[in-house]
Amino acid sequence: MVNYGLRHGTTQTIAVAASSAAVSNAFGDGTHYVRVVSTTNCHITFAGSPTATTSHGYVPAGEVEIIKVSPGEKMAAIRNSGDGTLYCTELSA
Repeated sequence: MVNYGLRHGTTQTIAVAASSAAVSNAFGDGTHYVRVVSTTNCHITFAGSPTATTSHGYVPAGEVEIIKVSPGEKMAAIRNSGDGTLYCTELSA
């Protein structure tokens, strides 16, 4: 377990399914990292208006990932196998 010394902020969820879906709100001004965990194997990507494909970064179910992002970006996800829920928590210093 690694302690990054970052505060948890807003958590958004994505219903991970066969089509790409994105978080509703862009990351806030102070957000430079997010904590991501999913109940299913999935692929994720980040952009102003992201669309995830199975060619994007793979996130195994149940594994916590800390990912560098930019304020104003959004995250999108698509399932690898089976539907589930992805949790994305904004982190700040």
